[in-house]
Amino acid sequence: MSNDDFELDARLKADTQHVTSLPLCEVLLMNDARYPWLILVPRRAGCVEIFDLPDDARNALWQEIQHAAVALREVAPCDKLNIGALGNIVRQLHVHIVARNECDAAWPGPVWGNGRAEVYGDEALQALMQRLQQKLL
Repeated sequence: MSNDDFELDARLKADTQHVTSLPLCEVLLMNDARYPWLILVPRRAGCVEIFDLPDDARNALWQEIQHAAVALREVAPCDKLNIGALGNIVRQLHVHIVARNECDAAWPGPVWGNGRAEVYGDEALQALMQRLQQKLL
């Protein structure tokens, strides 16, 4: 379970934009403008569950989740942050951080499987990416 053999799952790569790299995780933005939504992917091959990470990496993951969640909330104020590691479709360990608002399309239910993704326009995507990068550095 090293980062030597790490390769981002093709489904994550297809649905996201790369925001930045933290010491442990790649930070991705889900390309769905309905919900400001980050995904953290630890660069550790073969990990499916959080407990698959060694203690030091698991502790680093929690720190990076907190860092990314605070950054997302500052960039996209919200009523609630949803944080979860589901992995039912994409087995590669990844953690979702979704900014939710009581007026969003899926509230109060989950965002998964609710309607079709609305991709960001180029200008909106670049502006959001820049603000996120500034907060995450």
